[in-house]
Amino acid sequence: MKSLGKLAKGLALALAVFALSTANAATSAAPAKAVKSKADIEIGQICMDCHKKESPGIVAEWKKSTHAKEKVDCYDCHKGKEGDKGVISHEKDKAGKPTFVTTIVSPKTCARCHEKEVAQQQRSHHAKGGEILASLDNIMGEVIGGPAAVNAGCRQCHGGKVEMDASGEATYDTWPNTGIGRINPDGSRGSCSACHARHAFSSAQARTPNTCGKCHLGPDHPQMEIYEESKHGILFRANEKDMKLDAKKWIAGVTYSAAPTCATCHMSATRTQGVTHDVGERISWTLRPAISTKLNMVRLANGDEFDQPEGKPLPKIGDEVKGSKVTAILTWEDRRKLMKNVCFGCHSANVINGHYKQFDDVVNLYNDKFAKPIAAMMKELVDKGYITAAPFDEKIEWTWWEIWHHEGRRARHGASMSGPDYTWWNGIYVVAQNTYFKWIPEMREVVKKKDGNEKFADELLVKYFKPIAGHDWYFNGISKDAVDKVRKGFEERYGKGTLK
Repeated sequence: MKSLGKLAKGLALALAVFALSTANAATSAAPAKAVKSKADIEIGQICMDCHKKESPGIVAEWKKSTHAKEKVDCYDCHKGKEGDKGVISHEKDKAGKPTFVTTIVSPKTCARCHEKEVAQQQRSHHAKGGEILASLDNIMGEVIGGPAAVNAGCRQCHGGKVEMDASGEATYDTWPNTGIGRINPDGSRGSCSACHARHAFSSAQARTPNTCGKCHLGPDHPQMEIYEESKHGILFRANEKDMKLDAKKWIAGVTYSAAPTCATCHMSATRTQGVTHDVGERISWTLRPAISTKLNMVRLANGDEFDQPEGKPLPKIGDEVKGSKVTAILTWEDRRKLMKNVCFGCHSANVINGHYKQFDDVVNLYNDKFAKPIAAMMKELVDKGYITAAPFDEKIEWTWWEIWHHEGRRARHGASMSGPDYTWWNGIYVVAQNTYFKWIPEMREVVKKKDGNEKFADELLVKYFKPIAGHDWYFNGISKDAVDKVRKGFEERYGKGTLK
C-alpha cells in the first residue's frame, strides 16, 4: 500500500506539471523566415566572397550551421540602418552604394526569426547579468581590484555596456564582449552567442556542460566543478557519444537517457514542457545571497519578470506592479514542480523527493545555524559603531563575505546538484571552520578595540548562537556520548586504544 501511495503522489505531481506547462509545446516553434530582397541576397554574397579570403574560419563555421542550410547569411544578421547607434558604412554593393552593417549582433537582431526564444531570454536572469554593475561584486572589482580586471574578467561573463567611439565602432575597453547580460547599443540585453558561439550557432554546443562552465565555475559559483563531481557529470563523460546533442528534438528520457546536462535541467524540453530560454523558471531557491530564500516569479505584460521572496505579499494577476500589469505568477512550488518534471524523465518520485529533502535540509542548516545569526550580529556591530557601514574596510567584513559569498554558496550549490564534496569539505566544513576560528576571534577583536574588553562579543554570541542546538558544542564542548560513539567506530576499524 505504501508503494501505491508513492505512485499516486508521483502521478499527481506529473499531472500538476502538465497543467502548468500546457501553454508550451514539447518543442519550440519553428523560427520565422525573413523575406529577403534581391539586393540583400547580392550583398550577402559579396560578404561571403570577401570573408572567404579575409577571415575564412568565419565562413567555414557558418557553412556548417543551420543558418547556412536555411540560407541565412552574413548580411541577414549584420545588416544595419544608417544613423542607428553602432551601425557603420562598410563595403559598397554592386550599384556602388555603401552598405550599412553592425558588428554587434544583439538579441533584437535574433528576434527577427527567433521571437519566442528572445522574449524568454529578455525577461530572464541571464539578460539581467549586467546588473552586477550596481552590486557589491562590482565594488570589489572596480575599487579593490581595478577596471582592467573588471573588463577582462567580470564583464566577460556578466556583460557590460558596449560603448561606441566617434566613428561608430565599439570601444576596445568594452568590446569584444559576449557577457550573458551585455547591454547592447540598441537597448537589448544579453548575447545569444554567449551560449551559441559564432558562427555555427550550434544547439549541440549550447547543450554541452562546458559552455555553461565558462562562467559557472570558481570559488563563488562552482556549478561546473560540482557537476563534474556528481553522478550526472560522471555519466555524461562516460556516455557523451550517446547524448545525441545535435538532435532537433532533444527530450530527456526520450531522445537520450544516459545523463542530463545543465541545459537538460534548466532549459530543455521534457515530454510535457517546451524549451525555455528563461533559465530561472525552474529554480525554487535563490542560492546567491547571504541568506537563501524561496522565490515566487511574477511576470508582467511588458515582457519583464521579477522574483518575489517567499513571505512577501504576492500581487494578483491584473494588478499594476512596476509600471505594468501582472500576467502570470509562478510560486516557488510551481517552479519546483517544473524542475521535478525534468527529473521524472529518468527518476522515480521517491528519488526526486528524497533529493529535494536533502537539498532543503542543507540550505536550512546553512541559513539557520550560520547565515542568519552572523548577519544579525554584523548588523548590531554596525548599528552600535563597532565597525563602519562601508563594505570591505575591515577584516571581519572580508571574512563574512567569504563565508556566505564563497563557502556558503559552494555548500548550497553542492547540495542542489548532488556534489557531496562541495556540500561538505568545500562547503559547510569551511563555513564552520571560518565561523568559529576566524569570524568569532575577529568579532572579539573589533569589540575589544572599542570597549577594551570582550563583554559585548560574549553577549552577542549568547544572544544569537547559544539558542541554536548546533552551537552547543562551542559553549559546552563535544559531549562524552558523541566522543564515545566516534571512539567505538574508530576502534572497531583500527583496534582498541587507537583513538586517544
